[in-house]
Amino acid sequence: MLESPKLTARQQQILELIQSAIARTGAPPTRAEIAAELGYKSANAAEEHLQALARKGVIELVSGTSRGIRLKSDTLRSINETRSKLHALSLPGLSQLLLPLIGRVAAGSPILAQEHIDQTYYLESSLFQHKPDYLLKVRGMSMRDAGIMDGDLLAVQSSKEAKNGQIVVARLGEEVTVKRFRRNKDVIELHPENPDYQT
Repeated sequence: MLESPKLTARQQQILELIQSAIARTGAPPTRAEIAAELGYKSANAAEEHLQALARKGVIELVSGTSRGIRLKSDTLRSINETRSKLHALSLPGLSQLLLPLIGRVAAGSPILAQEHIDQTYYLESSLFQHKPDYLLKVRGMSMRDAGIMDGDLLAVQSSKEAKNGQIVVARLGEEVTVKRFRRNKDVIELHPENPDYQT
């Protein structure tokens, strides 16, 4: 078995924050959340420690997403072995999900139709509280203020119902859009999270 890399006390603390967030919420923390937890004023301070953890091979940083922190499988295995020795609960995350990335969707055909699948990705199941059905690549900045940026990959769980105020992926003709769902009596509106865009 490979020897675990030596971590500074601060790096160990950040690694534990990441593990705790994944175990608690199913998703890693954002850089801003890590910075706030450690008492830093800037997310850049957390970023430096994350880069060091990535160089040591403990985590992998995924660009283009605010929660783009993944624990490496060896790290998860090591954590689970240590926790089992201490009779603690093991972390989720050793299983991988195979998720299709959906491209442009033609009117009338199901979103998950084979011709819409651009490629597939393996993702650690520990990133998600509930298993998603597919990935969708964001185009545009209409959801910027919700932290969803152009080029981000969204993990989408299919549902026939949407809750008021929930961020949804909605199909309008041949286009698929990501917006905040609002229902006011019999009127349904899809709201952007960027004042430069209209409802």
